[in-house]
Amino acid sequence: MPGHESQMDDKPAWQPRYPGSGRLEGKVAIVTGGDSGIGRATAVLFAREGARVAISHLEEDDDARFTADRIADEGSEALIHRGDLGDPQVAKDLVKQVVDKWGRLDVLVNNAGEQHPDKDITDITVEQLQRTFQTNIFSMFYLVQAARPHLKKGAAIINCTSVTMYQGSKELLDYSSTKGAITAFTRSLSENLIGDGIRVNAVAPGPIWTPLNPFGGATPEKLKTFGEDTPIGRPGQPNEVAPSFLFLACEDSSYMSGQVLHPNGGTIVNG
Repeated sequence: MPGHESQMDDKPAWQPRYPGSGRLEGKVAIVTGGDSGIGRATAVLFAREGARVAISHLEEDDDARFTADRIADEGSEALIHRGDLGDPQVAKDLVKQVVDKWGRLDVLVNNAGEQHPDKDITDITVEQLQRTFQTNIFSMFYLVQAARPHLKKGAAIINCTSVTMYQGSKELLDYSSTKGAITAFTRSLSENLIGDGIRVNAVAPGPIWTPLNPFGGATPEKLKTFGEDTPIGRPGQPNEVAPSFLFLACEDSSYMSGQVLHPNGGTIVNG
């Protein structure tokens, strides 16, 4: 966990699907978990739209370098940061490196996460429970705390929640719980920061084909039909989710805060 995209036979589609239009020109963004999956697709799309992008990753150096090279291919600059964002000092170091390098921070995408399937709540160990919350929600607190002094009027924070927050998931009890916390965090942080002109929103993907699932995030049985229970009838691709992050990061969404977008294959949720 979370796995190497470079080792997947059926590689996710991360490539931006349309030309850039300068919607993030001159901006600086952090995308956590930016080495692969939704994070990679978002980082490269941001670069196409003119942003300089810092990507954080846990240990997948090959994936991170590939993403950084694709950011460079878009004519932008990348910064790679390796470390466990569940450690508050790592979060501080990431923000410091970004500000030292580029002198500003405009967009924070809290995307990094992990999940572990368990069929019974008694199978969830104390270590797993604490680890999942540490990675999925504590890291968001640490990063926002580190970034807050550098976020000015017009900045944007986008958090990655999940369809499991709305539907529940019988095999992802701890993961779904963190996603509920992320949604509440998003709405509360929006109320806290909107007076300073900083917008906070979230994206709640459905089943998206990323390294998270085949490298231990889903059971073998679930992988056989992954995403087929959506109304569209298939899993989504990272480049079908990244535009939601872009929309919430740029001025197109200037009248939105505390909201959640749902690229989930047509599943109707109350959110």
